[in-house]
Amino acid sequence: MFRLIHKDKSSKARLGVLETAHGKVNTPVFMPVGTQGTVKAISNDELLECGAEIILGNAYHLNLRPGLGIIKKAGGLHKFMGWQGPILTDSGGYQVFSLAKLRSLSEEGAEFSSHIDGSRHFITPENAIEIQEVLGSDIMMTFDECVHYPAARDYVEQSLALTTKWAKRSKEYYMGHGSWVMGQEKRLLFGIAQGSTYLDLRKKAVDELLSIGFDGYAIGGVSVGEPQDLIHEISSYTASLLPEDKARYLMGMGTPVDMLEAVSNGIDMFDCVVPTRNGRNGQAFTWNGELQLRNAKYKEDFSPIDKDCECMACRLHTRAYIRHLFNTEEILGLRLVSLH
Repeated sequence: MFRLIHKDKSSKARLGVLETAHGKVNTPVFMPVGTQGTVKAISNDELLECGAEIILGNAYHLNLRPGLGIIKKAGGLHKFMGWQGPILTDSGGYQVFSLAKLRSLSEEGAEFSSHIDGSRHFITPENAIEIQEVLGSDIMMTFDECVHYPAARDYVEQSLALTTKWAKRSKEYYMGHGSWVMGQEKRLLFGIAQGSTYLDLRKKAVDELLSIGFDGYAIGGVSVGEPQDLIHEISSYTASLLPEDKARYLMGMGTPVDMLEAVSNGIDMFDCVVPTRNGRNGQAFTWNGELQLRNAKYKEDFSPIDKDCECMACRLHTRAYIRHLFNTEEILGLRLVSLH
């Protein structure tokens, strides 16, 4: 459960603690994304050294590979991947958005063609929770539809009605099938507020989720193509509607500036593939802006990525060396920038 510790006097920023079956998480918190049971190119020990307290897995992808049977035999996702801390899992709702060309929707659920082999799979709100239960998730997400930007209002209204029905069914299955219990500890279930760019629909989404009741609340459907000012407006407005005694999770947000903006608006939790995706492409964030370390100007630059950073990459290596690693396609290069 979530415990609010302190609120900033000059903004809406706050400190809190989220208690899960696998330990406490101090908020605000960034959650590295381990879609397929691993944070790309980063070991669990390195995640801990970076200060990671909780990571993400993806129910849709893990259900396809390696499959629930294998993970169940392993004793759950924690044991399978050797991670002792908390894990939050996405329900597969984002794949309703990202794999739109491979799926069809109905009130019952979503049918997918596997991006791996084309096999057909049908996910309902109930089995989305069941999958996450088998994975052993500390925080489970309801099944939802994330709409594209821009989206016509009439479509968003229909989509929101469907997402609300799915949220209610997710909660009913969660309560009725023991999904909320993990040994003597409680699994947490978060609802997801959609509504696209329509603020009145965002309010409607929050009101409906509050009437159902969840352990925490996520703001979904942002950072799907909108301009930055609109992202901040939507997330700030939606966060202001959420209860103070519950964790607030802004899904898919992960650039430093965006997270600082969101923290000032009262958001507690973030996730994004940005650190590892940008790291694999040679882009590094620094206190003085972004660097593209593949560029020729760093060929003879023997300074660290960021002189004010104490990470292993900055303590031991130079920009010139890391550029060399990328140019020679050495794996260490993308690992170093991802770690930074």
